[in-house]
Amino acid sequence: MVNGGTVNNWICINFSRQVQDSVALRFCYELSQMCYISGMAFTPEPVLPPISARPEQVEKVLKTRYHDAMTKLQTQRKELDLLIVILPDNNGSLYGDLKRICETDLGIVSQCCLTKHVFKMSKQYLANVALKINVKVGGRNTVLVDAISRRIPLVSDRPTIIFGADVTHPHPGEDSSPSIAAVVASQDWPEITKYAGLVCAQAHRQELIQDLFKTWQDPVRGTVSGGMIKDGVSEGQFYQVLLYELDAIRKACASLEPNYQPPVTFVVVQKRHHTRLFANNHNDRNAVDKSGNILPGTVVDSKICHPTEFDFYLCSHAGIQGTSRPAHYHVLWDENKFTADALQSLTNNLCYTYVLALIFL
Repeated sequence: MVNGGTVNNWICINFSRQVQDSVALRFCYELSQMCYISGMAFTPEPVLPPISARPEQVEKVLKTRYHDAMTKLQTQRKELDLLIVILPDNNGSLYGDLKRICETDLGIVSQCCLTKHVFKMSKQYLANVALKINVKVGGRNTVLVDAISRRIPLVSDRPTIIFGADVTHPHPGEDSSPSIAAVVASQDWPEITKYAGLVCAQAHRQELIQDLFKTWQDPVRGTVSGGMIKDGVSEGQFYQVLLYELDAIRKACASLEPNYQPPVTFVVVQKRHHTRLFANNHNDRNAVDKSGNILPGTVVDSKICHPTEFDFYLCSHAGIQGTSRPAHYHVLWDENKFTADALQSLTNNLCYTYVLALIFL
């Protein structure tokens, strides 16, 4: 861990009939020790002892236990940092219900663990969970070497925010369900590793993110501005998306300071396409990885790309199974005047900063 987070106060709820309280307590202790030796500040004792509960009582148990823990902590003016949850291996809707309650009703960070892992208690699993917990409580696990040495093109030279945006649509046939838009933004320049995010529902199958910037009337403060600032954006929608969302970004910047207009580079990434890349000589061990796929970091920006526009294919990671699918990057707007090499280097770097974003609702 680059920066270890802090968990001073935590509780555990066990929804698995197979796991006894003593096993749950031992698992939590082993997990707390792994978090500690990995670099976190983690108190080994919970605020309250672990309790067992039935899945159908999830909402009642969560709220009651949270209230009990907060009542104990408020006398010391402390907050609850983490909820550890043990789930049955086949838990149906329990996971989704639990996350919804924790994120939208209680506002608490939660970490779920399946019964099979609780019994195995392998060091590898505990280490992986420790990394997830660290990010959720505000720590950082990894930082790009190029970011530390200030070698990321353009981004290392001046304060920069990296935004990511996507829209997830309901399955075909679900006509009443909303589409879900999400936006994340980096917060720790020049490392650009730590991201905060926002999520909102919007009109059914609407690809344009509607709340990147908005204004509304507040009875006390008057006119207030805010907002959040693509799954399957077709090429015919590219410039519609650019005009709508770039305008929203411009308005959001101007609302912070009248003449604040930072240069913007706007890129759309497509994964849903039928292009695959193969090594010219499949028998050349220096041209393929262990799975026979092209090497990670391979870029193609000629021959199969648009003759006049700025686009390229990048295969950033090694293939594990099947044939690697490169991402297709379309640079729709570039006021930062990136060279092709510089932008390709940046996008490849960003592909290695994956963590769960912190979501503020």
